[in-house]
Amino acid sequence: MPAYATNMRLKFPIVALVLEIITIILFAMFVIYDDGKSHGHDSHSNKTHEKQPMDLYPMFQDVHVMIFIGFGFLMTFLKRYGFSSVGINLLLAAFGLQWGLLMQGIWHLEDGKIKISIFKIINADFSTATVLISFGAVLGKTSPVQLLIMTILEITIFSINEHLVANVLEASDVGASMIIHAYGAYFGLAVARVLYRPGLRNGHDNDGSVYHSDLFAMIGTVFLWMFWPSFNSAIADTGLPQLTAVINTYLSLAACVLSAYAISSLVEHKGKLDMVHIQNATLAGGVAVGTCADMNIGPFGAMLIGFVAGIISTTGFKFLTPILASKLGIQDTCGVHNLHGMPGILGGLASIVAVAFGKKENGNAAMQAAALASSLGFALVGGAVTGLIMKLPFWGQPPDQNCFDDSIYWEVPEEEDENEESLAHADHSKNKAEA
Repeated sequence: MPAYATNMRLKFPIVALVLEIITIILFAMFVIYDDGKSHGHDSHSNKTHEKQPMDLYPMFQDVHVMIFIGFGFLMTFLKRYGFSSVGINLLLAAFGLQWGLLMQGIWHLEDGKIKISIFKIINADFSTATVLISFGAVLGKTSPVQLLIMTILEITIFSINEHLVANVLEASDVGASMIIHAYGAYFGLAVARVLYRPGLRNGHDNDGSVYHSDLFAMIGTVFLWMFWPSFNSAIADTGLPQLTAVINTYLSLAACVLSAYAISSLVEHKGKLDMVHIQNATLAGGVAVGTCADMNIGPFGAMLIGFVAGIISTTGFKFLTPILASKLGIQDTCGVHNLHGMPGILGGLASIVAVAFGKKENGNAAMQAAALASSLGFALVGGAVTGLIMKLPFWGQPPDQNCFDDSIYWEVPEEEDENEESLAHADHSKNKAEA
């Protein structure tokens, strides 16, 4: 790949500004404030619209922190890719939430307008989460322009699947194990497969962590872990269903931590804990319990789901990720298959069982199964098509030797050791001159 292909001087500003200008024009044409007189035809919003306009704001803030701090810092584990992990996360989320408001809103127009409310911006943040999950699968191997293209396509496809699941199939997925986590993971894996790089099959010097980068990643883990009950309960019906969603998520996460730690020690050399497992698998309980979060599965049921999620996530990181890379050509940088993919499927399967046993009023197990199949189908096909578009040679993607390195797209300060060498050389020259 020619060296100049990665120069973002014109490509990135043009794409970013054009997308934002188009978005502003669409907002001017279609988006207005919610006046509180919504018809409530969204199956998830009937009771929500009966609340005071700001009642959901604390939940929104929790979800917002997860999107911008949680996801952003979780991906800072790469030793030379921290700027991109947090910085590109901010870029994609900021554009994604705007595009999500439009794409989700077109299914619920009122008098030809999209009425924006706290409930709507929570859902917009949810749509952005799908992109950030997929971002983890291709982390370090894509340009900012490629990722903006992925954002606009993925959220558009997501909104179609979400409408199908929630309003056509009328399946229950309050914590979005299927429509966000499974969808985002397998969309990202499909993109990663299409963008497969043979030159990285034997690894890369920068595809790894150092002590302080793992500490930064744990900041993301802890923020996500603390606020996940809000993520799973934000759009639940008010009252007991919302309280149930908080409690189920709280307990599932707690049980997940114990099983993740235990399995990490079991499968690692000399029983030591692996930071990759701790950063990620401890969150799998929040993913897996999402679809069942507002169902009457009992506290023990939530704990059981989290316990199993911790096991499958940790073993996935240890054994399955290398197989995906070597046998299937899927280079999953962050292991989203283990944190979001398999736990998302587990959540969908758990909801089928729960609904079949009558744990959800007016639920239909067949529709739950159809929702899971729909989410996986849209993800795999949509991700493959998006990957083909992202593979076009003019998006400024990095060559293999510059993958996982901020310096190709960012101004990066000199390394500390380089600074120390420069200072030492300056002192030596000064002393020599004085002598």
